[in-house]
This record gives sequence, C-alpha cells and structure tokens, in this order.
Amino acid sequence: MESQLVLMEQSFDSRYSCHVREALDELPDSFTITDPSLGNPIVFASRGFLKMCGYSKEEVIGKNGRIFQGPETNRRSVMEIREAIREERAVQLNLLNYRKDGTPFWMLFHMSPIFSKEDGRVIHFMAVQVPLSGRKKRPSFNGEMNFCDDITFGSCRREVYLDSEVEADHALKANNLDSDMENTDIEEPCEANELEKRRAASAINNVMSILTHYSELTGRLVSPKKCCIYETSPLGSSITTSLSRIKQSFVLTDMHLPDLPIVYSSDAFLKLTGYSRHEVLGRNCRFLSGMDTDPSTLFHIKESIRTERPCTVRVLSYRKDGSSFWNLLHISPVRCASGKNAYFVCVQIEEEAYKSRERDGLSVEMRQRSTVGAVRVALRTLINRP
Repeated sequence: MESQLVLMEQSFDSRYSCHVREALDELPDSFTITDPSLGNPIVFASRGFLKMCGYSKEEVIGKNGRIFQGPETNRRSVMEIREAIREERAVQLNLLNYRKDGTPFWMLFHMSPIFSKEDGRVIHFMAVQVPLSGRKKRPSFNGEMNFCDDITFGSCRREVYLDSEVEADHALKANNLDSDMENTDIEEPCEANELEKRRAASAINNVMSILTHYSELTGRLVSPKKCCIYETSPLGSSITTSLSRIKQSFVLTDMHLPDLPIVYSSDAFLKLTGYSRHEVLGRNCRFLSGMDTDPSTLFHIKESIRTERPCTVRVLSYRKDGSSFWNLLHISPVRCASGKNAYFVCVQIEEEAYKSRERDGLSVEMRQRSTVGAVRVALRTLINRP
C-alpha cells in the first residue's frame, strides 16, 4: 500500500516543483487529479474533496472510482465521462456519488484534460466536484453497498457493466434488505444553477493556474489546450505489405513522434481487441488499460520505454467491448536502416487463448521473439529516420 502511494505521488511530482502540493492544498475547492498513463488512478486529492467524501488520502490515492459508486449512480453519466477521457476533452454533468459512510449526494462534476505544452499529449485529468444543494428528495435505501456501476470520480477507464442494476436488485432481494436497511433520502436529479457552474469553472482555473506556475519552475510546461496535433508516420506500401504478412498480434509505435502513437496495427491485433484500424492509428497504447490494470506494471512499461530497453510483462488489458484479458505483452525497440532505434514493436498474446490452443512447439517467448524478428526484417529498408 505504501509503495503504491509513493508511486502515485512520484507520477504527479515529476512534472511540477516540490511545493505544488502545498499550493494546491491551500485551495478550498474539491478536486482530484488522475494520471492516464498509469490507467488513470487518482494521484492527488484536495483537502476539500477528502472532507466532502469522508476518505483519507491513503484510502484514495492510487484508487479508481469504484469506492465512490453506488446503486443509484447513473450508468449513462459514467459512459459520458469515459468517452470524454477517450476523446481527451472536457465534460460537465450532474452526478450522484456516495460518501465513505454510504450517504449519497448530488454534485456538479467538471473534468478537464491537462496537456503537455512540449508534445501535446494528455498527462493528467483534473476533476472538480461542486455539491448541489437545495434539491427535492425521495426515499431510498442507505447506500452502504457498492455495486459495479463503475463510476470514476476523476478516473474512468473501465467499461460499465450493463447488468449492474439487475445484480443490485438480486442482491437486495437475497439479503432481505427491505427490512434491515434504514431509509435515507436521495436528492432528485436537477440541473446545476449558474452560480454552481461558475464555481466549477473558477475552481478549474485556480487549479490550472497553480499547475502552470509550478510546471514552469521545472521547465516541463503544461497547458489546458492541446498545443500540437498527433501525426502518423508514413511507412510506405511495401513496408506495410511486408508487415501484413506477420500473423501475430502486434502494433508498431513511432518513438520520434509525441506520445508514441501507433503507426501500424496487425489484423490479429484488431481481432484481439475489437477495434477498427482507424480507431487505433495515431493513439498511444494506453487505451488498452482499464480500471483493474496494475499501475506498477504500467510504470514498469514506461521505464522500459524511457530507457529504450525490451520488457516482458503480464498485464490486464481491455477490449473495445469492455471485456478484459490477460495480455502477455512484449515490447522491444527496433532499428531502421540507419542503425538507430526508431520504433517500438509491442507483441500481444492472450494468455487464455494460448493455453487453450493445441501446442505447436512454440513457447510464448519464442512467439514474441519471432514476431519482433519479422518486424525488424520488414523495416530494414527504412532510412528516413533521424
């Protein structure tokens, strides 16, 4: 637990100067900051947020939004937040969440991406929460039980279970909670007024102002707007044809473009993940991460990429439809004809599918190395790398 807390704090502190936490803690607003490169766990929570929800910092840092969910949390709102994260844009909506003691409350949820000014990639998401007051109330059960509606409070990378409400109803009946649980009041949903919207906008500006100032002190500037546009690297038809003959699931990312965008994806990769090619090209591989992806594994991947060294991990990945699978992932740098590292090849093998297939004499390691070797052969003619 302590090591995970340190990892999350390092993720945040590496971008700003050492006094940024003290400055943020001076703000009265309720807000969280998450890191999408680690699967979007919370890496900073304001004092106002902790006071509002009743959690300690140790209970929140490194966690996803599961601890804030409840039986009445709206799935459609969850999906709106999730799509905003995928599209790297801001979102504002009314949301029902639950405090640590199980009491529900409505709030105005305003989330906004934070971009690196150097290369335009999203480095953090900040989410401001403004409690909504003066609403009509209706009776409901006490919200002490947590069901898998998967609301992410400043973090929403896992798919929402479509049958969560059914599961909640079954659980209530099975445990005879009609007679055992105390009735509480849940506020009826209502639009936030202009004052509450202004409070959210003001809080976003206050947080962004502090982050901008303290990023300037480290030379790693941040911005509320994307400063450049991702581009994909043209490989040429002959290279693409050679790569298409490789039947294993893999993607190729360009290490000389901002945020290592995917510049080639195999048909097997598209089949494995459920995405189409246009949904994959130009994106960083982090979109395969989800709510239960281990942040320490993602950090290990980041370090191997930073040092341009191969790595092999077992990581929980997610398909487009939200289903998860254990991904036996191997990442290796590959050189072009100039002899310099130009790309990373990322080979994916679904663990369960590999175990269920008839053995053909090739181990997982041999399959991964074979794929990397085939990609290296296909890229030998590339000379247009710096």
